[in-house]
Amino acid sequence: MERAHSLLLNEEACSQLGEHQRSEFILEWLTHLKKLLPATDRAHIKQNQRRLVDQLSGVLIGSPGPPTRWLLAHCLALLFRLGDPIPSSLMVERCSDIIRSKDDSPSGLPTRLAAVACLGALYEQLGRMLAGSFKDTLANLLKAMKSAESQGRYEIMLSVEKILRGLGASAVPCHRDIYKAARACLTDRSMAVRCAAAKCLLELQREAAFLWTSELENVATLCFRAFEGSNYNVRVSVAKLLGTLLAAAVEPRQPAAAPKQGGRGPSSLEEVMDLLLGGFLRGGAGFLRASGDMLKGTRSVSKDVRIGVTQAYVVFVSTLGGSWLEVNFPAFLSLLMELASHCRATQTPGDAVVTRRCVSFILRSTLGSLLGEKAQTNAAKQLCFAVASQKQAIDAALADGNVENRVSSADISASQHILTCCLLELGELVQGLGSTAAPLLTDTFLDTIIAVLLHPAPSAQLAASWCLRCIAMAMPSHCSLLLDRCAERLVALKSSPEAVAGYGAAVTALVAAVQHCSLGIPHTKGQEVLDLAEDLLRSASQNSRISLQRTQAGWLLISALITLGPAVVEHHLSRLVLLWRCVFPASLREQESELRRGDYFTWQVTLEGRAGALSAMKNLLLHCRELFTDDITSRLLTPLACAVALLTKLPSLIRSYSSSVRGWSIVYRLKVYELLALLPPHTYQESFGLVMNQLVSDLSAQDNLNQPCSELTLLPPLCHCDDLPLVGPALHDTDHRYIEEQLHGSSVGGGSLDNNPFSLCVRSGEVPILQQFAEMVNQLKGQRQQTVQTHVCAALCSLLKVLHHSYSSLGPEDIRSPALSLLSGALESVSPLLRCMAAEGLARLVQVVGDPGFTVSVSLLCFDRLKTARDAASRSGYALALGALYRYSGGMGSPQHLSTCLGVLFTLSQDSTSPEVQTWSLHSLSLVVDLSSGLYRAHGEPSFALVLRLLLSAPPTHPEVHYSLGRCLHALITCLGPDLQSEGAAVSSLRSSCLVGCGVMQASPDCLVQARAISCLQQLHMFSPPHVNLANLVPALCAHLCSSYLCLRRAVVACLRQLVQREALEVSEHAVTLVKELPRRDNTQLDVTIKEVGLEGALFTLLDRESDSGLRKDIQETLVHMMMSSATSGKLGHWLKLCKNVLSATTDCRAPVEASQEDEDLSRDDDSSAFKARSESCGPFTALRWATRRFAMECVCRIIAQCETSDAAHFDMALAQERRLQESTDFLVLHLGDLVRMAFMAATDHSDQLRLAGLQTLLVIIKQFSSIPEPEFPGHVILEQYQANVGAALRPAFTADAPPDVTAKACQVCSAWIASGVVSDLRDLRRVHQLLASSLVKVQTGRDTYSQLYNEATATMETLAVLKAWAEVYIIAVQRSRDKQSPGRSADLSVSSLTNDMSESESGGAGLLKLVQSDLSTLSRLWLAALQDYSLLTLPQEYTSQLPATGGSFYTAETVNQARVHYSSSWAPILHATSLWLHSTGFVISDDTPANLSRPATPTSMGQSSSVSRHKSPEDVNSDRLHLILGIGVEFLCSPHSEDQMENITSCLRALQALLDVSWPRAKIGNDQALSVELLSVLHRLLVTRESASVHLAVLDLLQQIVMAAQEHVREKRRSAEVDDGAAEKETLPEFGEGRDTGGLIPGRSLVFGALELCLCVLVRKLPQLSPKLAGTSTTGSGGSVRSLTDGDCRLVASALCVLSELPSICSPEGSVSILPTVLYLLLGVIRELVLQPIGLGAVVQAALQALKSVLMSPMSRQEKSRGAWNQLLRSALYTLLGLWDTDSDCVVDQISLLTAVTVFLLSAGPEVCTTEPVHMLCLQRFTASMDSKDPLVVSRCFQLLASVFQAQPAVAVPYIRALGPPLVRFLKLMAVFLPLLISFLLDENALSSAPTASRSLHEAALKDLMRLGPQHSVVFRSLVASSPHLKCRLEAAIRGNQESLNAKASSANPSTRSAAKSSPSITLKTNFL
Repeated sequence: MERAHSLLLNEEACSQLGEHQRSEFILEWLTHLKKLLPATDRAHIKQNQRRLVDQLSGVLIGSPGPPTRWLLAHCLALLFRLGDPIPSSLMVERCSDIIRSKDDSPSGLPTRLAAVACLGALYEQLGRMLAGSFKDTLANLLKAMKSAESQGRYEIMLSVEKILRGLGASAVPCHRDIYKAARACLTDRSMAVRCAAAKCLLELQREAAFLWTSELENVATLCFRAFEGSNYNVRVSVAKLLGTLLAAAVEPRQPAAAPKQGGRGPSSLEEVMDLLLGGFLRGGAGFLRASGDMLKGTRSVSKDVRIGVTQAYVVFVSTLGGSWLEVNFPAFLSLLMELASHCRATQTPGDAVVTRRCVSFILRSTLGSLLGEKAQTNAAKQLCFAVASQKQAIDAALADGNVENRVSSADISASQHILTCCLLELGELVQGLGSTAAPLLTDTFLDTIIAVLLHPAPSAQLAASWCLRCIAMAMPSHCSLLLDRCAERLVALKSSPEAVAGYGAAVTALVAAVQHCSLGIPHTKGQEVLDLAEDLLRSASQNSRISLQRTQAGWLLISALITLGPAVVEHHLSRLVLLWRCVFPASLREQESELRRGDYFTWQVTLEGRAGALSAMKNLLLHCRELFTDDITSRLLTPLACAVALLTKLPSLIRSYSSSVRGWSIVYRLKVYELLALLPPHTYQESFGLVMNQLVSDLSAQDNLNQPCSELTLLPPLCHCDDLPLVGPALHDTDHRYIEEQLHGSSVGGGSLDNNPFSLCVRSGEVPILQQFAEMVNQLKGQRQQTVQTHVCAALCSLLKVLHHSYSSLGPEDIRSPALSLLSGALESVSPLLRCMAAEGLARLVQVVGDPGFTVSVSLLCFDRLKTARDAASRSGYALALGALYRYSGGMGSPQHLSTCLGVLFTLSQDSTSPEVQTWSLHSLSLVVDLSSGLYRAHGEPSFALVLRLLLSAPPTHPEVHYSLGRCLHALITCLGPDLQSEGAAVSSLRSSCLVGCGVMQASPDCLVQARAISCLQQLHMFSPPHVNLANLVPALCAHLCSSYLCLRRAVVACLRQLVQREALEVSEHAVTLVKELPRRDNTQLDVTIKEVGLEGALFTLLDRESDSGLRKDIQETLVHMMMSSATSGKLGHWLKLCKNVLSATTDCRAPVEASQEDEDLSRDDDSSAFKARSESCGPFTALRWATRRFAMECVCRIIAQCETSDAAHFDMALAQERRLQESTDFLVLHLGDLVRMAFMAATDHSDQLRLAGLQTLLVIIKQFSSIPEPEFPGHVILEQYQANVGAALRPAFTADAPPDVTAKACQVCSAWIASGVVSDLRDLRRVHQLLASSLVKVQTGRDTYSQLYNEATATMETLAVLKAWAEVYIIAVQRSRDKQSPGRSADLSVSSLTNDMSESESGGAGLLKLVQSDLSTLSRLWLAALQDYSLLTLPQEYTSQLPATGGSFYTAETVNQARVHYSSSWAPILHATSLWLHSTGFVISDDTPANLSRPATPTSMGQSSSVSRHKSPEDVNSDRLHLILGIGVEFLCSPHSEDQMENITSCLRALQALLDVSWPRAKIGNDQALSVELLSVLHRLLVTRESASVHLAVLDLLQQIVMAAQEHVREKRRSAEVDDGAAEKETLPEFGEGRDTGGLIPGRSLVFGALELCLCVLVRKLPQLSPKLAGTSTTGSGGSVRSLTDGDCRLVASALCVLSELPSICSPEGSVSILPTVLYLLLGVIRELVLQPIGLGAVVQAALQALKSVLMSPMSRQEKSRGAWNQLLRSALYTLLGLWDTDSDCVVDQISLLTAVTVFLLSAGPEVCTTEPVHMLCLQRFTASMDSKDPLVVSRCFQLLASVFQAQPAVAVPYIRALGPPLVRFLKLMAVFLPLLISFLLDENALSSAPTASRSLHEAALKDLMRLGPQHSVVFRSLVASSPHLKCRLEAAIRGNQESLNAKASSANPSTRSAAKSSPSITLKTNFL
């Protein structure tokens, strides 16, 4: 195909291809040429023009197919327009010659059609350049049309349309000729020709004003005739033509030309509406024919005409626009009501139904889509006026004259249709407006609707009831009031038949509406409704005139009551069962006797009552299935048996009373069957034979066979949804489905059972029954045969469907043959819907049988029938059956079977003589392709070739063939899947075929085919995105966004949704090019929107206009994907501006809700002056509805969430401003003002749903932006400037009439705002605080209005929201107050300390706490009451009987299930706040606090507490409170819960911490070891199941508190024992603590064991090397490297070690010996791991050392009983510790930490542990080695530690001083200081003699030390003497003096010795070290 991408056709390549490949090649070349010509230089085009014209002419005469000829025509015209236009006249002449030729060969027709197409394109492109030849050309075309076949007429009409478009006003001379030709084509037998003619006339009317002036009536009549026998496309096209003409007649586009041409001015609205009315009443017939029909009494107007006229009404109004409708609606409504009330439009009940639906459709399509909310409100008022005027007229007529002649039935009939249409539309309007309709619902408005309930006609009463239901759903606050009002009137007027019927229906509708209202109605209303129903049923027999109405109303009320659900019905079930038993005979014998008495009236009443009872039973099964227990079933067995038995007696009743009871008998049968279809079959097993016989009778009764069967109602649910498009687009979802359905319905709504889609059979029937049906079908003919076939096959298909879903078998083999016979017959039916269902049934039959042999036989049967059948119906039916078999047989797995099947379907799909067979066989082929999976790959290429060949040759007059081809192409793309991404030649060819096929379908004029093309491209994009050109696809998609076809809009949006998930930015850019590059004459509103606000703005507009829920969801998802992919990548400002424009697009200019200005102290900065939510008329959107604006608000929240995960600068003003200067990036924080403004606008809107969205957005804004500082004002945050705006947004939610859900959400925002800390000034804080205070007052005083307006559960919701908000405020106030307290202050927040703190600071936490303090006594009671309620509601199911019979403090017993939801979302903050309050009081009950826990003294209490509880002691009250909080917390922490409840877990843990901070609760828990152990087990589970660091820390904090409680308990018991037995010896005192005398700890009962488990869990999770199993190493090894610990991990380990160290203190001596090895092992293990860690874990090391010290200094180590064992264990521990230095060579230990640990041992463990060998020697070695370390830090720390050791007790210190003193002296070089000091004490010989005794003694001692130390430290001595000469001299002098004195002494003592000494001085040897 790449060779086709050139300007000139590659004729060489083309000639080498086969015929079919050549067609594809030429199409590809033309497609490329269409894109290439506009981009090519004009000179280059002129240079190649002649050659191109020749090549294109060759294609022209080569019999091109439809897609090729259209492309050829476009390229040819484009060539002449862009190149040299002069030769174009020759081409026109040539085409005219071809058209004039008489070539009747098969190739001649395509050539003539191509010539016609070329003429149209040439004139369209070149316009007036060809005006000279225009007349001849047109005459030639019109002449050819007279003899042309349908394709020729179709193509000529399209060509004439293009000629008109190109010539414009120049074609005026031929307008009449064209009009004349189009008139004939508009009623052509070919539907495609009619469509083309309508489009031609639509183009003609742009310049031919006579069409909407003088010829208007004729054209209108022509259009009415065109509607006759039309299909959906024709009706849409002709309706568009007629509506456009009529709109032009009312508001001419050419005001000056109209009188000149047509001789008359603009038509009035009345004239135009009269024309449409005439068409609706008389159709396209002339006056004489219509008059004759009227005289004969025949019906002359078909439904398709009336439906077409209805669509024309809608087009007429839509063309004039919403503004015109708003101004002219009163007149339009008046004229429309003439249609609704005209006697010819409502001659029969069937006609009346069609007319009413048509009028309702007109009103809904215009008012619902064209008007904004304000205009809709005005329209609703006009509708109300119309209702009032009709009611007044009837009332006046009824009041006038005597009873016999006061009013005619025709007047009542006319008025009922008007009232029905107006009231139904009024209800739709109000429901669409929602709560914004509040100003509309005045007393007059409601009175008008309620007055219609007394209308004599039932349809008017029901319409009024429906309208009231819509009002109740839109405004839930009105539901209860309206219910009371109608019930009161029903009681007051129950003697009037009209009143009973009307008000009964109204009460029913209102009660049934409650299930759609989240706020509900008071529970007591159910009781009132049941009482009213019982009263009506009891009194029904009192007055025969109103028996029927009372019976009907009574059972209606009961049926409505049951829709309220099990919570209401379970209280009244026994009464309901009694009523059911009363309405049926007590036994079958009694029923037999009642048949012999009574008249027709009593049987009417009886059947009505029993039908109502059966309907109520059905509702019970639908809405309260769980209440239908075995007990209830057994009590209803007799009524059920009687109900079934009566079925068999109905024929005799009808024979006895004729038609008087026929209608009631039909309804009764229907109700019986509906109920039996829902009941399990075993409940009526005894009556099963009766039921089957009656079903057979009903399905084949003669009186039923004469009624036309409503196939549309019965069959589609039994067909496969993928097959329904085969039946036609009317069954497919369209905008006009509401009225199109009427074409397929039966003539009347009742009269036969065929109109009810109940399951006709729920068990496999007997074989004879099916055989009987098969014989009956064969005997009947025509319509009666089709009716029976429809009934029986529907029953059989329903049975097969049920069997499959219940995994049941069909039964005996004998049943297969008749079933197969029935379905085969239906496959040959002329009804396409019946064939469709039969194919599905046949496939399900094969599926249920599950026998491969049977499957093959059915397939062979289909093959045989297809070979022999000649009629199109049979062939199409069996072709579809082949595909359906594949759907339920898993592809059947056989390649041979697949080839056979494909061969048959390929042949059928090429049968061009029957488009129906082609369509059905291609659809079947698509199923085979889709379901054959990998088996089909081998057949891919021929299948692509077939599909493409048919696409290129199939005529456009049969679009259904193209649609099935599109399905095949879609299935083939799916079959190839990701293989389409490959680059091989074969795959490239297939991919090219896909693109060519999609292009052909995109060019189709049919919307369904275009939609299928889009879905194919979407599928191709999913598997091979690079090969789909978005630059072409996206503009094509956007062009169809405003299509009038729903299916096309759905396909467009679905495709866009997929595209934007990958390439959102590219899609947005390509969408804008649609407007820039494709200017149009009719620039739609969508194009303007795309130009101004891009594709996303257009999608918002479309979202506002669409009513289809699936399409709306797709649009929303598309917008979300576009926003998520581009909001944080440069388009943030664009999206925020877009959302702001959407929010501002309202026509209501009133300020939403003015803020109150009563408070004088707020006058300085009033909230209401902050923002005004006025509409901005300058925005691109106008009058968007509240649902669209709510979605925009949700988008804002999504944007904020998206920014949260992208860039930190989005929430940092300083950083955002700095980055904004450097780069062109946008940040969310810079748009904070817009965010607040949008939230304010939404929060103060009239729509409650939008208010909720606005408050939610405000909550998100507060949470995200509250902590961001304001760079320009240090100390302030950026949200502070918007505090007045926040107050103004919140204030309307606290008004008296605010709904409770809005108030509840506002309370949440209030608490978040106060807790955020944005407002620091107490006076500013009061403005929001007062809102909460007012809500608290409301909670205290109760709210009577809510008890009347809404369900009691709403009061629970609001009350708990208020209490939760106050709890959150109190929690944050306490936290701030604690943060501001001085560090030395006690953590105990007593009331006095809080009071003192408040006086110091009036701002911040203390000021906030002061605000809360005033209400704290009230709040605490309410909080405790709410917690008590919650504790009761969380009891297991078996304890339900313990719940208070009257309910709790804030809920009623009847609404307990609804209340649980509200309690579960509120209890956690309330629990935390209550704990903080009890903490602040220290569990001291003040005098003003009532000692009553059960319920607060408020009107919301549902009962009073018992007198016993009022006299509880303070100790009991405190105990109750403690156990309440502990119970709730522990129960929650024990139960399995999801991750989203992490906040609740945190609140629970904090609440328990606050409790255990107080001594009294600690004492209680310490005294109850079982409770402590239970708490530990709960905490252990929490630790294991939650990975949150904050939760783990809180768990360990609680563990410390529990251990502290145990310590205090043990300490107190020991102290008490000492005091009590002070004289005794301590050794004889009992030892308290765990372990007692044996030392054993029992798991599960031991607190110490549980604490050890917790600590072990933490330590092993953070330091897995502690566990040999986890570490993979021995217990004595030092372990491998461990992952680094975070700060949180460090805190956890430190806390665990702290707890470990305290455990011995709560044990007995024996118990402490038991746990000491574990404690020491863990401590030393942690130290071992920590000394191997890199630096940065100092805090954990310190904690470990502190814990070690605590253990060593434990009193247990000194207890006589345990001292020996402790010493032994501690010696082992010390030995282990000393061994930690011995590590692998690659590991470096932290010697400082190890030395510190050893020092802790030496200082704390005592000499018994530290001085024994070999521990003592190892310690000395470790210190010695550290002293010799090369690391100065180690040496320094070593000496510091030694200093501590030297000061220890002598038994420890002395050995270390002796051993380590000399090395220490050596290391510290003390001689260099000590020796000079000693020398300074020396005296010379002169001074010595005269020195005092003390100086002499000092001299002698110094000299003696010098003589001793000199030899020991010779090196130091020599260096000192050498460096200090004066010291040397002094030393020498002293030595000499000393020597002389010694000599003198010696000589005096021994002269001989002295002489010897002189000869040999002794000092010489001792001073040689100098």
